[in-house]
Amino acid sequence: MSPSLLELRDVGKVFGDTVALEPTTIAVEQGSFVAIVGPSGCGKSTLFNVIAGLLSPDSGAVIMNGKAVTGTTGHVGYMLQKDLLVPWRTVQDNITMAARLTRRVNESDRVEARRVAEQYGLGEFLNHYPSALSGGMRQRVAFMRTLVTHQPLLLLDEPFGALDAQTRLEMQQWLLQVWRDTGRTVLFITHDVDESLFLSDRVVVMSPRPGRVVADFVNTLPRPRTVDTLTDATFIELKSRVMHLLHGGAS
Repeated sequence: MSPSLLELRDVGKVFGDTVALEPTTIAVEQGSFVAIVGPSGCGKSTLFNVIAGLLSPDSGAVIMNGKAVTGTTGHVGYMLQKDLLVPWRTVQDNITMAARLTRRVNESDRVEARRVAEQYGLGEFLNHYPSALSGGMRQRVAFMRTLVTHQPLLLLDEPFGALDAQTRLEMQQWLLQVWRDTGRTVLFITHDVDESLFLSDRVVVMSPRPGRVVADFVNTLPRPRTVDTLTDATFIELKSRVMHLLHGGAS
């Protein structure tokens, strides 16, 4: 078993009189792909904001590589559901945006942007603006921008939620290829059970608010995953289990 890159130890968050997140403990192993699935409002995004240091928890600690990082920023790559591309900047400039926010972009940044764009199918669009891109292409650019932060842990908060079903499946397959290529650790939020199972090594199921972990189990679906995976008997069995959990059943 790989060592844990991230540990959440009894992390909880309250907003006024509302408990958004009950004390939550999760460990994420180096190089793994972990999906967190739960209904809207269950505290998934609150959890991500705590991990990223954008919110301070009211209890517990966030540990990265054995070091407490609670309430600090700069230790993860974070991609939201909205691509947040800057419309007046080209694809290349959007990919280098993380560097641009902290320092002057240099030739090395531009070379890396070209490399990842060419590697993942957008090399010919480097000088295009976001308005010329499809939804899936925009999400690729947003992910590349997250990738070139070189953070070992990538937080992906429902990045494909706004895409149509066909584009979404294409993006899921694309993401799995990038994950295999880079060896990064991925923590992925979704409310889509099929997506959580198609992508992950492990599935963490959360309850409605106040959010708490009701199950955390290994995804036994073999890799590589294809369209046929969605009709596999194991997939259907696991989906039934998760749906049961989401609707109040026991693990």
